[in-house]
Amino acid sequence: MSPDELVYLGILAASIPVGFLFRYLSPPVKQGAALLLGLIISITTCGLHTLHSLCTVLGTWLIIKINWRSAPALSLGWTFLYLLFFRLVTWFGLPQPTPFANAIQLLLTLKMVSLANEIQSYHLEKKKEVSAFTKSPVVGGLSHEPSLYDIISYSYCYVGIMTGPFFRYQTYADWLHQSNSLSLPGKEPCLQRLKMVPVYGALFIAVNSVFPLSYVRTDEFLEHNYFYRLFYMVAIFFVFRMRFYSAWCGAEAGCISAGLGCYPHGALSKPGGGPTVKYSPDPNTAVEYDFKTIQNIDCYNTDFCVKVRHGMRYWNMTVQWWLHNYIYPNTPFRAYALRAGWTMLISAYWHGLHAGYYLSFLTIPLCIAAESAMEASVRARLGPMGQNIFDWIHWFLKMRAYDYMCMGFVLLKASDTINYWSSIYFIIHIIAVICIGVGQMMKGGKKRERRERGEGEKEDVVREKAE
Repeated sequence: MSPDELVYLGILAASIPVGFLFRYLSPPVKQGAALLLGLIISITTCGLHTLHSLCTVLGTWLIIKINWRSAPALSLGWTFLYLLFFRLVTWFGLPQPTPFANAIQLLLTLKMVSLANEIQSYHLEKKKEVSAFTKSPVVGGLSHEPSLYDIISYSYCYVGIMTGPFFRYQTYADWLHQSNSLSLPGKEPCLQRLKMVPVYGALFIAVNSVFPLSYVRTDEFLEHNYFYRLFYMVAIFFVFRMRFYSAWCGAEAGCISAGLGCYPHGALSKPGGGPTVKYSPDPNTAVEYDFKTIQNIDCYNTDFCVKVRHGMRYWNMTVQWWLHNYIYPNTPFRAYALRAGWTMLISAYWHGLHAGYYLSFLTIPLCIAAESAMEASVRARLGPMGQNIFDWIHWFLKMRAYDYMCMGFVLLKASDTINYWSSIYFIIHIIAVICIGVGQMMKGGKKRERRERGEGEKEDVVREKAE
């Protein structure tokens, strides 16, 4: 493991026992202590680069104060433009930010855009309440506009400051004002989330030592046979998954120990978004709680869901919620594949400026279009047994598609990504294009069949009338 990874591991490990201590604190003390701890982590790991995140927070606060109506769009523009500056600071003679500063900046960008949307919703609902003389039915809305101190406290809250998960301001506010923190579930769900982390960590270290990523960039790698080169991407994506499974399960455990994102099961919480319905528990029955709001990974469904589009739902789930609610609805396209492509473009930009991100993320819409074409033209015509076989093949190809796209994500450079993809003859791109072509041809054949059947039925009617 690299020194940076050891620092991440140390912060994650320390946050779990510390979280249990926060359950004993009153709201003001909890807010101040979480802010202080977050600032200590930020300043210790980032130094002066902490000023980048502070500028982002103050800029967003100013936008909200000046024009809350347009704050969502303006804050998105501000935070994303600052991301560009942040990544190009060396062009201006400034020192390169640390990887820790980059992690904080990424999560802060999500938080600030979400905050602007929450405050806009608060003001709009408040106006409706005044005009209609009724309380807003919106679930999970703010009860008051956050102060600058509240915004800074939310931004630098130690929980998930570097590793996520993303959570809305309302989730943070609910956490501060939990009335029964000590009685909420903690130890059992925390251990449940951590039980597989040693396995994921051991597999990450073991497989990474046998299949190092750096080997892909060597001339010796290209001398191996085609199937070895093809299998290598399977191993790389496996290492990639084990690394993030370990990190995100640990990050979720840090949230669970503190009680962040704990809501009644009946509130039907969404990862990232929180409760979706107003829930009033029956005083005569025991209330069940869950931590769905801060769930960032579903390891089983990531591996075993069938479709490419479904795979995205179970990976980095809180960020997927953010993209689905703040980016996807505002895309300038109607077709699902194009809307997904636009969303993936924004996601790639959020991750960084490396060409590998764009090559990988923009392959997703092609794969989605391919699977949609085959589902409509092939799977729809099959019986139960045929559909079951189709789904197994679909799952296998989905995993290979993510193996393939992962290579761009980890190799980063366009030249390295294209060199690897060309060494396996761009197999996923070719399969996707063939699937789209087959789907279109079979769709055309289906239309001809319906047209011919309709014409035949018309001729039968005419013949019957003539007789």
